Amino acid sequence: MNTIFRKSMLSVAGLAFAGGVFAGPIAAHANPVDAKPVAVAVQSAAPKPQGDQSHITLNDEQTANVKAIIAATKKAGLPERAAVISIATSLQESKLENLGHLGDANDHDSLGLFQQRPTSGWGTPEQITDPEYSTTAFLKGLKQVDGWQDMPLTDAAQTVQVSAYPDAYAQWEQQATDLVGQYWNS
Repeated sequence: MNTIFRKSMLSVAGLAFAGGVFAGPIAAHANPVDAKPVAVAVQSAAPKPQGDQSHITLNDEQTANVKAIIAATKKAGLPERAAVISIATSLQESKLENLGHLGDANDHDSLGLFQQRPTSGWGTPEQITDPEYSTTAFLKGLKQVDGWQDMPLTDAAQTVQVSAYPDAYAQWEQQATDLVGQYWNS
């Protein structure tokens, strides 16, 4: 049986060699002017945004919060995709505004850029309303999600945030991607 396997492998190798010997000279004499370009599909590093996209115009405070999220992401040693997920999450949760207690309009005791709750263990109100701290807390949760780098943004964000509106994060992916592209290297 070993001999049969060996002979089969040698036959396959021989055919591959013969094909290369035969095709090599033909390919070498091909006229490059007659060659037609071949379309190559290139897959981008980030998935395409899902669904309809929303966009808001940012003021100086919101832009500063974008920069703080990016800085915290870099400090945590995470890639741009983590910043995109973080910014999209903050766009959904607070429109990138560092929200304090909103009285009756508050969602329970949710605070800050990510609407994190002190009673859920995210930190003290002072910590949660610190953009670096709240981003770092969000990223800590994101890092615990297996495969977050390759999953749809809304799934990654929802796994960390556990929102009543799990698909809402997707609408901010394009703006978050654009913001990271604009500020990541500045």
